[in-house]
Amino acid sequence: MKPMNTSLAALLLASAMLAGCSGPKTLYQWEGYQTQVNQYFKGESKEAQVEALEADLQKIKAKNGAVPPGYHAQLGLLYSSIGKDDQMVREFETEKALFPESATYMDMLLKNAKGGAQ
Repeated sequence: MKPMNTSLAALLLASAMLAGCSGPKTLYQWEGYQTQVNQYFKGESKEAQVEALEADLQKIKAKNGAVPPGYHAQLGLLYSSIGKDDQMVREFETEKALFPESATYMDMLLKNAKGGAQ
C-alpha cells in the first residue's frame, strides 16, 4: 500500500473503533430520579423531593425524553405524604397510562389512599 492509502486506512479504522465506543442511547431519562428515591427512604424533606422531581420532569419533557417506570408513582407517593391527594391521584393515573403493567399496584395504592381518607 502507498503511504497515503495506509494513513487513510488507519484513519478510517480509528474512526470506526471510536464510533463503536459510544454508548447506546438510554431508553429512559433518569435525571435525579434515583437520588430522590434514595432520599425518600432516608426521610429527607418531601417538599424538596417533589420540587426536584418536578424540575427533572420538566427537563425530561424539554428533551422529548421518556420518563422511567415508577417516576410518576414516586411523585404520587410524595404528594400523598404532603397531603396533596388530587395531585397524587393524577400521578398514579399517569403512571398507569404510561406503564399498564403497573395498573394493579397503582389501583391498590389508590384504593388504600381512599380507604385511609374515610
